[in-house]
Amino acid sequence: MISVSTTVPVNPPGEHVVLTRADVRQGLKLKAENALPFVPAMTYCEVTERFADGLEREIEFRGERFTERITLEPERRVTFERLGGSVLGTIRNEILEDQDGLALRFSFDLTLAGVEPGSKEESEYEETMSGDYLKAAAATLAATRRMVAEGAPAQAG
Repeated sequence: MISVSTTVPVNPPGEHVVLTRADVRQGLKLKAENALPFVPAMTYCEVTERFADGLEREIEFRGERFTERITLEPERRVTFERLGGSVLGTIRNEILEDQDGLALRFSFDLTLAGVEPGSKEESEYEETMSGDYLKAAAATLAATRRMVAEGAPAQAG
């Protein structure tokens, strides 16, 4: 199993557009609906079913199709469960807040079908995914910041 976690400040020093918890929450909700503006390595995203607390979608990530069930926990977290594809597991985006301000934690626990745990192939995939996740963390906040800068109000939900 590959487990990676990174936490990034929402409002680093020098950032001109300051995001609120509501802004980040709305950005994560929009990312669940359509991840293309938020995840550079994703090329397809379509919602296939909706639930009271989330949705199911089909995505294409690095040329491969996956099915994900997304659970929205308002104010706290968005959880992406990979249900179909060659890489299964859980991806979490969590809104944190402490004395240093707002932060966003991106973490995942993934298993690759047909790949031996601890193998070179798994290590290479982990390295690629870690890089993709750092880019996705930055892209998620950048897209949310653009939305706020363009005057899109944060919405409850």
